[in-house]
Amino acid sequence: MTPPEWEALCDGCGKCCLNKLEDEDTGEIALTRVACRLFDDATCRCAQYPVRRQFVPECVSISAESLPSIAYWLPQTCAYRLLHEGRELFHWHPLISGDPETVHAAGVSARGLTVPEFEVDEEDWEDHIIEEPT
Repeated sequence: MTPPEWEALCDGCGKCCLNKLEDEDTGEIALTRVACRLFDDATCRCAQYPVRRQFVPECVSISAESLPSIAYWLPQTCAYRLLHEGRELFHWHPLISGDPETVHAAGVSARGLTVPEFEVDEEDWEDHIIEEPT
């Protein structure tokens, strides 16, 4: 895939920008409503995507090379995870529907669910665990 084709796989749900907690014993991932400080809740996009690592050095790049090691923490509906698992995209994915708003209309995005990480102490993230919108 070309870089633009790879980027087009992103459905724009924003769930990858939500902070997650991993249980050290079970490896289970819990999604929180605590969003990265660069996350724009209205658009479900990174407000500084091209230069995000200058502000958030730990931001993970999703690439064909990194996918096998990070797919487990990507959202259940993420196209990159689905690709890795050999599954089909959902009907609301913009590449299927032709409309970037269908991910929000389907209720699977983080739009309107988040609180910025600078407003919540990290030790309180457990109080903000949510079920993944699917």
